[in-house]
Amino acid sequence: MHSVARLVIGALLAVFVSGCSSSGLLNAVTSPEGTGVMEDVAYAAGPRHRLDIYRPAGNVGTAPVAVFFYGGGWTFGDKEMYRFLGRSLAREGVVVIIPDYQVYPPAVFPDFLIDGAAAVGWAKRHGAEHGGDPARLFLVGHSAGAYIAAMLALDPTWLRAAGVNSRTDIAGTVGISGPYDFVPDTPTLKAIFGTGAAAARTRPIAYADGTAAPMRLITGSSDTTVDPGNTARLAARIRAASGAVQTSVYPGVGHITIVGAFAPSLEFLAPTLRDTADFIHRRNGPHWNGPNAAMSDRN
Repeated sequence: MHSVARLVIGALLAVFVSGCSSSGLLNAVTSPEGTGVMEDVAYAAGPRHRLDIYRPAGNVGTAPVAVFFYGGGWTFGDKEMYRFLGRSLAREGVVVIIPDYQVYPPAVFPDFLIDGAAAVGWAKRHGAEHGGDPARLFLVGHSAGAYIAAMLALDPTWLRAAGVNSRTDIAGTVGISGPYDFVPDTPTLKAIFGTGAAAARTRPIAYADGTAAPMRLITGSSDTTVDPGNTARLAARIRAASGAVQTSVYPGVGHITIVGAFAPSLEFLAPTLRDTADFIHRRNGPHWNGPNAAMSDRN
């Protein structure tokens, strides 16, 4: 691999593993050209309840709106780390909303779901003010953020409390390397999710009844952080319930690279940006009734 590419990937790993700030290399090398941004907008009261909005330049109010939830093991992360993603997806014609949410400690299940739902409710109410079409509202997430997106999409409880109907107001969900069917196996995860029957109710797969909006589930075959089997099992459960789901497994791609590939300098590593944007733009709104057969898998 080219030495410059190796340098970028090494810096990317350092940025995400250490949880460092928006001075990360990917943000620095991702141009804001063709996009606009509004930062630190409050979506609820209290700390970690602010969001950033990225919008396509010249947008006239018809762009789909995507709320992106970042990962970090439910213990760290901030929206400034993902400016590269917001800018990249905005250049694809999407209004992107990236909220912060509470993390452990002290937050435990379901605090981050309540926060995520509040951010989606804000997007539904205010998306049009930023050039978006609230009738084309999507959930997108990576890792722990994919967990949040999937739970909000599959279990209607959380969005309902925020004034959003997950079955009619959500056009689709993109989950990237998400832990949808896992058993808490560390002291931290047990503290966040509980154990036994209490933990079982926190798994997105438990709510896959085939009635949610279509989902695009993406993972990498070399992911050693979140078992790619999570994606396979959730997709199988959705299909068994006659729901709409599409999966993509990128050969040789790992947990960090798959989200880093949203950056222009790393797009050659995985088609995450293209596949996410294509899914969003091919959807025709929340009342789409296309068959599963129309959503082909690419492995």
